[in-house]
Amino acid sequence: MILLRPYQSSDCEAIASLFYRTVHGVCARDYDQEALFAWAPAEADLIAWNQRLSALYALVAYSHDGLVGFGSIDLQKSYLDHLFVHESWQRQSVGSLLCDALESKCRRPILTEASITAKPFFEKRGYQVIAEQWVCRRGVKLKNYWMKLT
Repeated sequence: MILLRPYQSSDCEAIASLFYRTVHGVCARDYDQEALFAWAPAEADLIAWNQRLSALYALVAYSHDGLVGFGSIDLQKSYLDHLFVHESWQRQSVGSLLCDALESKCRRPILTEASITAKPFFEKRGYQVIAEQWVCRRGVKLKNYWMKLT
């Protein structure tokens, strides 16, 4: 059983670890090593992570195994900022459960920037690509997509 609850500062270290493992484990089929380390460096800035997640409506997903996912949305901008699921919990509805809860708190349309890896997930949810773009992380360009749910 998956339980959702609001983000707490005590979740920060586990979230940073899950983020790193998910990016490097799941997204490796779509991005090269340079891009992966630019996106998710080995050393996380926990202060920055906590500040960002504390400023957003953020949820964590837990199971008997511990943290299995997290997501966040900026309610004022209707911008889905984070949605990451542990690599061992992919395709087990954790992302959908988090996304449903986040979207339900927000007005439409909802915007997000989806990675190559996440794009099919969002398309299945009804998001449409607005634009393909290249973002710069630590001096490295990564391809992603502006997407909108109306």
